[in-house]
Amino acid sequence: MKKIRKGDDVVVIAGKDKGRRGTVIKVQDDQVLVQNMNMAKKHQKPNPQQGVSGGIIEKEMPMHISNVMLYNPATAKGDRVGIRTLEDGRKVRVYRSNDEVVDA
Repeated sequence: MKKIRKGDDVVVIAGKDKGRRGTVIKVQDDQVLVQNMNMAKKHQKPNPQQGVSGGIIEKEMPMHISNVMLYNPATAKGDRVGIRTLEDGRKVRVYRSNDEVVDA
């Protein structure tokens, strides 16, 4: 079970966007793509068949999953995440600081 998933609200804890909050767009192995974070300029070649215009575009680049923490609205900070098995056998993510369940 992944501790960070698509759609989660996260806080960046390292890198040029340290301290900023964003939403996870994509998770792949040990990399995450966070909306409007880790922006890089990409020189894009035009492709008329796909309707892509050329030029320099700004694009989100993946960052390592260890550089983000799940945002805890109760404490208004980034929080570590643990995994707990409930009585009915379901596995759920919990915040380490206050043992609240992340996904209801």
